[in-house]
Amino acid sequence: MARKHHKPEEIVAKLRQVEVLLAQGKTASEAVRTIGVTEQSYYRWRSEYGGLKLDQVKRLKQLEQENGSLRKAVADLTLEKLVLKEAASGKLVGAARCRGCVEHVRGKLGVAERFACRVLGQHRSVQRGVPRVADDEAALRKSIVDLARQYGRYGYRRIAALLRAEGWRCNHKRVERIWRAEGLKVPARQPKRGRLWLNDGSCVRLRPERPNHVWAYDFVEDRIREGRRFRMLNVVDEFTRECLAIRVGRQLRAADVIDVLSDLFILRGIPGHVRSDNGPEFAATAVRRWISGVGAKTAFIEPGSPWENGYVESFNGKLRDELLNAEVLNTLAEASVLIEQWRRHYNTVRPHSSLRYRPPAPEVLLTSTPPPSAGPPSSSSGQAAAMIH
Repeated sequence: MARKHHKPEEIVAKLRQVEVLLAQGKTASEAVRTIGVTEQSYYRWRSEYGGLKLDQVKRLKQLEQENGSLRKAVADLTLEKLVLKEAASGKLVGAARCRGCVEHVRGKLGVAERFACRVLGQHRSVQRGVPRVADDEAALRKSIVDLARQYGRYGYRRIAALLRAEGWRCNHKRVERIWRAEGLKVPARQPKRGRLWLNDGSCVRLRPERPNHVWAYDFVEDRIREGRRFRMLNVVDEFTRECLAIRVGRQLRAADVIDVLSDLFILRGIPGHVRSDNGPEFAATAVRRWISGVGAKTAFIEPGSPWENGYVESFNGKLRDELLNAEVLNTLAEASVLIEQWRRHYNTVRPHSSLRYRPPAPEVLLTSTPPPSAGPPSSSSGQAAAMIH
């Protein structure tokens, strides 16, 4: 026969029944037999519930339930604190990192997956999902590392533009994920510079409106291995961002400036304005008269305000950051060759952020039309590789 389990209310009711029978003059043995339990059970009940009433028993039961809930809550909070302490410090960014953190906590503390996911804020479907790796992931990773090794000062956005130019179908977010996974360093951003403004809010600086509207030129100095200085005259079209010429020499004077401009005017046409600072080579009377004589205008910036010549100053910074600071130039001839190679790369290959990551003067493939007797053209025929700057 199965042993019956009595509730606290039933025990108190039976004890009250025994009290009534004892008051009527019955013995304890007879009264206990009346309630259907043994004397050991009766005396044990009386030691636990003696003197309590039914409402007091109900309140005691509620207190026991509340006490159990509080103990469970304290235990859960303690366990959550241990889980958070065992997890990685800081915000867990990325599903893979959260997945690894949950597995680490489960292996270290032996908690359930549901509990660990709830504490760490990881959805269980994400935890159990198997990440899918694209078939070209390894090849793309290798291409990114190779380009980052070749162009050490390019960020992931410019690397993504180069990959798209090579034929990869990938956006900058995928490139950034691989970039950060490989631990590649993003170059520091250049500090922003202010501009001069008039009282009415208009900017003093002349803005380019079309190609050949405003050219800018400036000098940059550097040294070869033996310590001797040399100078570079950089000429930039402010509208297209194209570097028109870089003249390298030990000394560049006003006559060299006229020589460079005359070659460019014959090749490119005469611009509307030529912007420069107030250096002696640019402000010389011979240079100003020569520019005015061919039909162009000079635009000098305010003294001590290089930000007014921002286009060529930005170009000078890129030239120094990507080439001059990265190469050891042994001779002046070697410097001329490397600088000219970098200028062609800057114009035709290097993505420019202000041009939607396109080069200023990309190389163009001309398509030749096949003769009528050759039949319908195929998808791979009829392209001539004529490179034009």
